[in-house]
Parts: sequence; structure tokens; C-alpha cells
Amino acid sequence: MVAISECEIVYGEEYILNSRGMKLFTCHWLPVEKDIKGLIFLCHGYGMECSVYTRETGMRLAIAGYAVYGIDYEGHGKSEGLQCYIPKFDQLVADCEAYFKSITEREEYVDKPRFLCGESMGGAVAILVSKRDPSFWSGLVLVAPMCKISEKIKPPPVVTAILKRMCRVIPTWRIVPTRDVIDNAFKETVKREQIRSNPFAYQGQPRLLTALEMLKASEKVEANLSKIFLPFLCLHGEADTVTDPEVSKSLYNESISLDKSLKLYPGMWHGLTTGEPDQNVEIVFRDITEWLDKRSQDTEVVTSPQLRSSSITPFNSKLSAQEVQIEC
Repeated sequence: MVAISECEIVYGEEYILNSRGMKLFTCHWLPVEKDIKGLIFLCHGYGMECSVYTRETGMRLAIAGYAVYGIDYEGHGKSEGLQCYIPKFDQLVADCEAYFKSITEREEYVDKPRFLCGESMGGAVAILVSKRDPSFWSGLVLVAPMCKISEKIKPPPVVTAILKRMCRVIPTWRIVPTRDVIDNAFKETVKREQIRSNPFAYQGQPRLLTALEMLKASEKVEANLSKIFLPFLCLHGEADTVTDPEVSKSLYNESISLDKSLKLYPGMWHGLTTGEPDQNVEIVFRDITEWLDKRSQDTEVVTSPQLRSSSITPFNSKLSAQEVQIEC
């Protein structure tokens, strides 16, 4: 992993309650003694979490001048809930929206551009969060997003029907057969083992209802590709076997956004920000920060007052908070 100076970052953690009374873990990376260019809200992938897996992403973007916030979904990472169980994908999306909007209400952030950054399944989360109130957000960064089920692996309707019936009886059972995602997502052996050693990452088989909810979420995103008008940057490795790069091409071709960019990286796998050789990771983050910097300067286009939502749902009470300045 590439060395990054931590001298100019404040890292913090806190637990909050969602609308269902569940305790969810959140964390943030903030630049020290820098004018904040904008807000970035991280949506992690299936089975992953924020404090360890997205640490390098948070640090890099904070060093670039952004306030970066992440949340562990219900059942993920350090949050409460049955491990990696998603009873309703819409609830997961609602939790993210409520927390992210609660951050934007802070006085120091009122006029800052707001970006959603989603990786893999988190790409679907980011798109669905933006769909609930599209004029509120300044743009999307989508890294190997799960935004449509590839025709190569899409189950036939009869299989989906069987899954739905089984979910009524054994929704939490871990019986969905899958390949080892970590082996197929992260190219570098050392980085792959680092991810595998993360105690907060889920490595078991998908639970039945979780798999069905992910399928339904993908279908929902797919049905709305042509309605996406926000500025977005989509990045995908051409050798990705976890999410199909052809799906990202569909997103680019079908969306009505007038400001859209698609970056395809020959030979790169699924884990663009964490599993590639250091030089490849540098390329990916350079592309992300360059895109963000340009859109952060064009705030009149994407965050003018007449486009902002007037309804912001506050998140429920904060339980505890801890923040430290990282020193050299």
C-alpha cells in the first residue's frame, strides 16, 4: 500500500441511531488547516465497512481537501444487526440519506458541494440515495458500481420466483452459492490477504433475503438509468469479474446527464481503490480527485439555492463521538 502522510487529517468516529432504533457506526476524515472544497459521503460495498476498508479512500480524499464521511450499513462492520443481513434495501438507503443530510445541515457545510461516492453495491446505494432527492446532490462518483445485473448472470424469472418463496421461510439462511468475492475482486495478493484479515468484513455466503434484496435493488437502479441527470464519474476495471464493465457502459449510454464521464482501465480488476498495484491505485485516485476538483469549482451549476431540497430529515440522536488529530 502506498505511503500517505497522516499529518493533516482529523479522524473521528461516532455511533448514531437510525429510525428503527438500531445503533449504526459512522466515521469521518477531515483536512486540517485547509479550506474544505466539498463533502464526500462514502457508500461501501457488500460485506465491507468504513473504518478499515475505506480508510485509504477517506485519507486520500481528505488530504485532497474534502470532508469525508462514511457509515456502516445495518448488519455491516461495527453497526448493529444480523451480520450482512439486508432485510430491506430501501431501509439501508434511507439510513444513508438521513445521516448524510444531517451532516450537510452543519453551519460550516451549508454552501459546500455534496458528492456521493459508492463502490460496488455502494454504487447502487449512492444512485438510490440520489434518486430520492436528486437536486440536493452535486454529483456521483461510482467505482465498479452494481447498477444493473449483467445478462450473463441474471437469474431467469422462475429462479427469482423460487427465491421469493424461500425467503418467506428461511430469509436469513446462508445458502446462496457464490464464488469467493475477495479472490476475484482484489488483484494484489498482499492486499487481498489484508482485506481477508479485516475482522469487520463479512466473508460468508450471502443470506437468502440479502441476495434477493440486492437483485431487486439492481433492477430498480437499472429501471432508472435513463433518469439519472446528476454529474457523475464512473470508473471500472475492464478485467472486473464481480461487476460487469458493460453495465457501466450502459449507465453512461442511457443516462441523460449532460456531465458524465466513464473511465475504463484495461487489465484492472474490481477493487480499484484497494486491490490493485500501487501505481494503478494512484491513477484511479488521480482521476477521482481531478473530477471532484473541477465540479467543486463549478458550484453555481450544481448547488444553486433554487435546486436545493427544502426538506431535510434529521437523523436520530447521536450516541457517542470520538475524534483525534492524526500526528506524524
